[in-house]
Amino acid sequence: MSMQVKSYEEMLENVNCSLCGSNEYEVVYPPQYEKAKPGNIIETFRSSGDEVLIDQLVRCRKCGLQYLNPRLRQEVILEGYSGGSDETFVSQIAGRERTFARSLDLIERLVPQKGKILDIGTAGGSFLGVASKRGWDVIGCEPSRWLAEWGSKHYNITVHAGTVFNMQFKESTFDVVTLWDVLEHTPDPKAVLKECNRILKPGGILVVNYPDIGASVARLMGRKWVFLLSVHLYYFTVKTIAEMLKTTDFDIIMRKKHWQTLELGYIFSRMQAYVSGLARLGGKIVSALGMEKALIPYWVGQSLVIARRPK
Repeated sequence: MSMQVKSYEEMLENVNCSLCGSNEYEVVYPPQYEKAKPGNIIETFRSSGDEVLIDQLVRCRKCGLQYLNPRLRQEVILEGYSGGSDETFVSQIAGRERTFARSLDLIERLVPQKGKILDIGTAGGSFLGVASKRGWDVIGCEPSRWLAEWGSKHYNITVHAGTVFNMQFKESTFDVVTLWDVLEHTPDPKAVLKECNRILKPGGILVVNYPDIGASVARLMGRKWVFLLSVHLYYFTVKTIAEMLKTTDFDIIMRKKHWQTLELGYIFSRMQAYVSGLARLGGKIVSALGMEKALIPYWVGQSLVIARRPK
């Protein structure tokens, strides 16, 4: 065993299934610890992180939830998220703002009064920036200190550096709580959803988007699926996200595919780790045509679910 692998394994912990608590599982993908970078955790956990999955992915034998086990200890993960900068992530705010404008159209049909909204894991604050301009009372929290400060200054909004548990919000505070590409990153998604339920007003709306490992494209791509990342601790399907929401006292009112928008050049750069030849060829063609900055909607398994806290 190399020192690199040994150093990485020393940072790991075994966990039970977050959904049902069972410790019985089957291995979906075995670990590839020889690719680990134990000395560069901050780089791995930046919001634009695209480190290919090296940890062991398992499926709970009792409820079917897929998750990393063993995985990096919670304190290591939070330390990784809180440190460092992420200029790459904020370079894509134009596409993210376009995505969030469409999402807000949907939310505002359900909550036309435009009340108080919390975005958990808000990254650079693009969703809140768009919502603020449209008349929402916004607040966000983000583990990355650099991104929290960037978002606060760029959009002139309030983004706290930390997790939702650090905020200690009062019960029944928000009309809407959102988790954009966040729940799969959290060490304990059930605890996060319970907290969301507590701080939402009765009848309040929860919005979650996540990469669906049960989607046809995910099954087709297998281990080459672009959302198999070391920063994703949990992998939901339609069934397991529904059960997770049910057990945390939410009623699902809508689910749909979630199309996101990014620059074409950026999309090909993110593909490099999975289909390097195709990504390089595509990147060259895009560059030759001067289309690197073209904003393109894409879907590779992302799902959106909207749920309500019962009145």
